[in-house]
Amino acid sequence: MQPQEKSYHHGDLRTALVEAAEAVLTERGVEGFTLRECARRAGVSHAAPAHHFKDAKGLLTEVAALGFERLTEAERNARDDESDPKNRLLGTGIGYVRFAIEHPAQFQLMFQKGLVDHSNARLAAASSAAFQVFIQAYSELYGVTFPAGMHKDTDPSVMREWALVHGFATLVVQGQLGPAQSAAGIANLMKFARAVFEDAQKYGPPIR
Repeated sequence: MQPQEKSYHHGDLRTALVEAAEAVLTERGVEGFTLRECARRAGVSHAAPAHHFKDAKGLLTEVAALGFERLTEAERNARDDESDPKNRLLGTGIGYVRFAIEHPAQFQLMFQKGLVDHSNARLAAASSAAFQVFIQAYSELYGVTFPAGMHKDTDPSVMREWALVHGFATLVVQGQLGPAQSAAGIANLMKFARAVFEDAQKYGPPIR
């Protein structure tokens, strides 16, 4: 006997599907994600998601956009805990890495080319907002001004800094720098991240 399909108010099914997608990603990773499983967890038929998302890529794009919004918040919170410009830039990087540790599957999804639609306006705006937090902290420290909405690949000095932070976060998520499953493990990784980012700042002014 088939379980009875749940009834949702307008908009509630969309939210339920996004929450189900996040749960599937957390438990199974990107490789184990299926739209059918999301529908099952939301208690609807496998065809029901089409009312809100064209396909799995559409749902994953929404999850990625939410990820960038959370990344923006994590960067801001860590940055705003500091007052000195040097530490504000460091804090932004620390917030970036902490987000990756707390949401590893979502972090990996956000930068996937084939699984999400990076031309999607909502995703593009969320991604840009996360990068602008980094740009603002960078500008405060080095006294440089960048055009609004500048992309990370248009300035070598910004690319250098972002590559360091993103590369470190990626190594952490891949388990290359030690375990991140315990409070002690996370604390050690965050301490190491700060040491790495502080060391990078010793190499003088940015590349111009």
